[in-house]
Amino acid sequence: MKNDSGMDAIFRPKSIAIVGASRKKGSIGRNIMHNLLEYEFNGPIFPVNPGADVIHSIKCYPTVESIPYEVDLAIIVVPKQYANQAVEDCGKKGVKGIIMITAGFKEVGGDGIKLEEELGRLIKKYKMRCVGPNCMGIINTAEEYSLDATFAPAFPYRGNIGFLSQSGALGAAILEHARDLNLGISQFISVGNKLDVSGNDIIEYWAKDENTKVILLYLESFGNPRKFTQFAREIVKEKPIIAVKSGRTWAGAKAASSHTGALAGLDVGSHALFEQCGVLRVNTVERLFDLAQAFAKQPIPKGKRVAVLTNAGGPGIMATDAVVSVGMEMATLSKGSVNKLREFLSPEASFSNPLDMIASANEEGYYKSLKIMLDDDGIDAVIVIFVHPVHINAKGIAKSIIDASAKHDDKPVLCVFMGKKDEDSGIPALQRAGLPTYQFPESAAIALASMEKYYRIKNRPEGKVKRFKNIEYEAASAVFDRAVKDGRERLTDLEVNKVLRCYGIPMPPFTIVKSLEEAVRFTDQKNYPVVLKVSSAEVVHKSDVGGVEVDLRNEAELVRGFMRIQENMKKLDKPVKNYEIMIQEMSKGGKELIIGTSYDPSFGPLIMVGLGGIYVEIMKDVSFRINPITDLDAREMITGLKGYSLLKGVRGEKGIDIDYIIEILQRLSQMIGNHPCISEMDMNPFMVFPEKEKCLALDARISLHKAEAVAMKGIFKTSKPKKK
Repeated sequence: MKNDSGMDAIFRPKSIAIVGASRKKGSIGRNIMHNLLEYEFNGPIFPVNPGADVIHSIKCYPTVESIPYEVDLAIIVVPKQYANQAVEDCGKKGVKGIIMITAGFKEVGGDGIKLEEELGRLIKKYKMRCVGPNCMGIINTAEEYSLDATFAPAFPYRGNIGFLSQSGALGAAILEHARDLNLGISQFISVGNKLDVSGNDIIEYWAKDENTKVILLYLESFGNPRKFTQFAREIVKEKPIIAVKSGRTWAGAKAASSHTGALAGLDVGSHALFEQCGVLRVNTVERLFDLAQAFAKQPIPKGKRVAVLTNAGGPGIMATDAVVSVGMEMATLSKGSVNKLREFLSPEASFSNPLDMIASANEEGYYKSLKIMLDDDGIDAVIVIFVHPVHINAKGIAKSIIDASAKHDDKPVLCVFMGKKDEDSGIPALQRAGLPTYQFPESAAIALASMEKYYRIKNRPEGKVKRFKNIEYEAASAVFDRAVKDGRERLTDLEVNKVLRCYGIPMPPFTIVKSLEEAVRFTDQKNYPVVLKVSSAEVVHKSDVGGVEVDLRNEAELVRGFMRIQENMKKLDKPVKNYEIMIQEMSKGGKELIIGTSYDPSFGPLIMVGLGGIYVEIMKDVSFRINPITDLDAREMITGLKGYSLLKGVRGEKGIDIDYIIEILQRLSQMIGNHPCISEMDMNPFMVFPEKEKCLALDARISLHKAEAVAMKGIFKTSKPKKK
């Protein structure tokens, strides 16, 4: 299939030059030349080396320009000081694609950065596509190309998996492991420094490649996260994308003034991005291959109901625990299925789920039992476990499983063969037949759960980003513009209250009191109980400094609470002198949420919702998404919380108004989009009730980007919504 992205020059070249081809054994230049020939590339190969006449029995040329034929792709493996001159020669020759194996560019810093900048200018000047620099190369196993342009020692099998690795060294190990598992690759690329060809380019290219059915990614960083989200959301409707992302922990502590900021660690943006666009994320390369086996070779289950077939009780129990723990369900065998099973299985067998055929189970038992399970309409997927007894032919068992599953191409069958791994174990035969095979039940259960999740992702409706009309944009902008102009890093409590109300996010009315007498006069007009809070630019978390007094039920308690706050402000290591005290009616009942935002340098604003209160940073039951969010994003954020069952209502109590919380999250999303000067924000607690009209933010804080960042970047200027 022709692709107009320029990537065909990389993956589908008609001719290749190896600039830096070598006779020296063990050299990268020789290994690449060897792999191209050994894998039988279907086109002419031109070695380029001014110090040789012939390499690998092929005529060698002193320069690319001296080649008397057209060259589509040049693989450059010369020392870094000659690399850019080689690219210049390729540009003059009319070469369309470059694979820059050579290292020593941006990744080493210093002069390497300048060298890469010059390489970038040459690539643009001659309108070429470039993979790398500092990469391992690419592979295309399609029969019409048979292209292995890497220096990896293992040749991949032909298959339907596209694999992108940001690490060359890891890429070589991945290719080796894929071969061990009998997993076939359609295309492979090591992207290196991603000067030109990025992960986004590859994903978009593979979306249109008929030979690629599953996309695997090993990522260390994102180049353009928003572009990735845009592509991935569309692609996952047709092809699963499975990713392992390194860099999951902080190298150092991040200073954050809000709970949201403290919870938004290094990996939160990546996780939010994957969830929003439907990419299946795993934590290890081993788990990546567990999923790859299943997705590449088996149909996607249409439900959660799993049956387990085993010849040993213990592994069957392990499988049951694993299935349930990953959110799948143990299927119930129909009466008809059980009756059929009783006709040939031992009376000692367990005719429930898991179906334990006991250790005497033979080839016939596995074949008939698996066929009955696959015929059962109440079963969506089957895990087949075999523990190797001495007297049973494992290869025969494998053949029985292969034959039974071949008659059903609509339900996945995953195998767990515990024990030997050699040819006689039956495992290689299962893998060659397209049956994923694992050593332990947990891996099979996780793979099935991921497949079922992908089924839901593939079929979920498109979300909508809602824009509310009943907002007071100009009034909110005036507040932010004044604070930015004054060089402040936080809004005052009064300003926060005004901004939230401008966006239809309710807060209880409050009054600033300068004396105890004013507080008492407030209660003459309002009902007890009341709440007192300190309000000061010097105080971020009020409860941390003893600046909150709640549930004050009479005048005596009000007086004591007022005096306690004053005393607490004096006792601090750095006493707070400039403060006021807020008083407001206390909200009764309800459940506490935290809703907020934090700015991530790579992903932009992240929106968070979670179970709130003073223990939020300890419990960490929170969910993040990248702004802007759709109504579907907001709903998934809420339903994905561990404490979601509490919000739905337990033991007869009414659940909260979920739809209204979705609306609040979308109102916050609109506010963040309109006012990019917001750095961090918390509404904690945001009290939620079954009744929409009772829900409100009891406390909130908004931090702004530092004034120098606003002045330097100019990107934080308040952005007025476009009129339709």
